[in-house]
Amino acid sequence: MKRLYSLKLLVLLAVTSTTFTACSSDDDDEELGNWIDRSIFDGTPRSGSSAFTIDNIGYMGVGYDGDDYLNDFWAYDMDGNYWSQKADFPGVARSAGVGFQIDGKGYIGSGYDGLDELGDFYQYNPTTNTWNAIADFPGTHRRSATAFSVDGYGYFGTGFDGDNDRKDFWKYDPSTDTWVELEGYGGNKKRAATAFVIDGIVYLGTGVSNGVYTDDFWKFNPATNEWTKLLDLDEEDSYSVVRSNAVSFTMNGYGYVVSGEQNGAVASAWQYNPLTDVWEEMTSFEGSSRLDAIGFSNGTRSFVGLGRTGSLYLDDLDEFFPDMEYDDED
Repeated sequence: MKRLYSLKLLVLLAVTSTTFTACSSDDDDEELGNWIDRSIFDGTPRSGSSAFTIDNIGYMGVGYDGDDYLNDFWAYDMDGNYWSQKADFPGVARSAGVGFQIDGKGYIGSGYDGLDELGDFYQYNPTTNTWNAIADFPGTHRRSATAFSVDGYGYFGTGFDGDNDRKDFWKYDPSTDTWVELEGYGGNKKRAATAFVIDGIVYLGTGVSNGVYTDDFWKFNPATNEWTKLLDLDEEDSYSVVRSNAVSFTMNGYGYVVSGEQNGAVASAWQYNPLTDVWEEMTSFEGSSRLDAIGFSNGTRSFVGLGRTGSLYLDDLDEFFPDMEYDDED
């Protein structure tokens, strides 16, 4: 059985943790997918970190541990199954920021430092283990935004600016170090949403706004800057994909949404087929239910870990095998 790894208690935010099990489209069928324990994170357990993947290395930093906002930065080696600490993130310590990678360099920015929403961004060079400040985000500063990268550009949007949820989207060009606002997104305002990329097409959904979990689901074609609405995340009675503060990733042509919050922390995992616009429930994350976790994926291997469940901050990490049968002994 899994062990719960946690070293911190958040006294001021005592949230009741529940395990949410979604209904399967066929209760007689066993869900597919298996989770296997990987190396426990070497640093302080935390939630709200920012992460990105370059080749077979997952990078993760900043976050909140229940007492302090953090600025340390770490790398996880998928092949070696070990963590190593890297140069500290140079900006103010924060959580609820975003991370993405473009052409072998990582980017972290935005977020919340306990007082203000932030709009500064920094680029990480893994070859030299150094950080450089890039152009600040020119729009409204925010936390719990969504970011992704496609074809040499970064994209950033949605989130919470301290007063309002947002729905604007912006494009970052690293060659000119400039941001440009995009038009055409017709979806709901939202914070704590998530996105994944399959064959150059972005899929965006989940999140919360005005106290309601948003169910709209969209795809974005960066080549044409066109957004297209897909079936809602609760289109079928058997679907329970709706949530906020989830992890998403792409593996072998499918998209995945794992963990998050829906009236409490959840552990359920769902697979998206872009050819049919249909979701299938997979084996739930085998650690404790959690929100504000991190995910690493190189397209063929994917990992989920850290985050929090109620007042407990976590430091475990699991690898997901979507084609394996569930085994509770690993």
